[in-house]
Amino acid sequence: MIKSMTGFGRCEIEEDNRKITVEIKSVNHRYLDVNVKLPKKLSFFESAVRNLIKEYIQRGKVDIFITCEDFNEANFSLKYNEELAGEYLKYLQQMAEHFQLENDIRVSTLSRYPDVFIMEEQDNDEEELWALLEKTLRNACEAFVETREKEGENLKTDLLNKLDEMIGYVDFIEDRSPIVMKEYRERLENKVKEILEDKQMDDARIATEVTIFADKICVDEETVRLKSHIEAMKAALTGGGTVGRKLDFIAQEMNREANTILSKASDLAISDTGINLKTDIEKVREQIQNIE
Repeated sequence: MIKSMTGFGRCEIEEDNRKITVEIKSVNHRYLDVNVKLPKKLSFFESAVRNLIKEYIQRGKVDIFITCEDFNEANFSLKYNEELAGEYLKYLQQMAEHFQLENDIRVSTLSRYPDVFIMEEQDNDEEELWALLEKTLRNACEAFVETREKEGENLKTDLLNKLDEMIGYVDFIEDRSPIVMKEYRERLENKVKEILEDKQMDDARIATEVTIFADKICVDEETVRLKSHIEAMKAALTGGGTVGRKLDFIAQEMNREANTILSKASDLAISDTGINLKTDIEKVREQIQNIE
């Protein structure tokens, strides 16, 4: 399927007194640019998270936000730093002696000094933690991909409609070109008749002038290539997959052919149609920028 580079996915799973939440959002980008925000306790999983994301996403600027809450009461322990408490007590006693102050140090007072007591978080089971994180992450990725595919199908439908409209413009230019040639020949013959009045008109000379004019305004090659590019873009859209870069290249070629047609246009109807064609090509190019 065609995928948009804009998407959003979210998943929250709570198991074994732990709750992990994953949110993923993305916008268009030339390459894959992944930004992962993890809590400290999960930071060592960053590389694994990035590798997993690559299974689901090929292009886009992706932001991933992961939070983890642990409700396990036994997950923390209190540590007593006896050596540090001894240092505090030694220096307090020295101060009392030096300044001749009453040594009123109590256990409750000493316990309030920094780092005498430390609340430490117990080590987590990495395999168990990764199993929960991976499940949450994959569920979020699947929801994320679903939104990208839905938006991609909308883009595909709109692009196919625009390509059909462009085919109509090219058909008009092809049908109009012979008429322009005929009108030019008639105008040329009438002008020559006015100048020569009753004199003999040189049909060969007129044919030569018409041929020169035809070479200048002929857009047969451009319209044939344009149709080929349009069909190639339709095929790529229908085939699906990661075709954003390919579509962008085709659109550039289409724009080049449209510019050539406009530069050769000597007829107002063809010129107006060429402008409409170029406008649609620009719209297509803008939309293609958001396809993976």
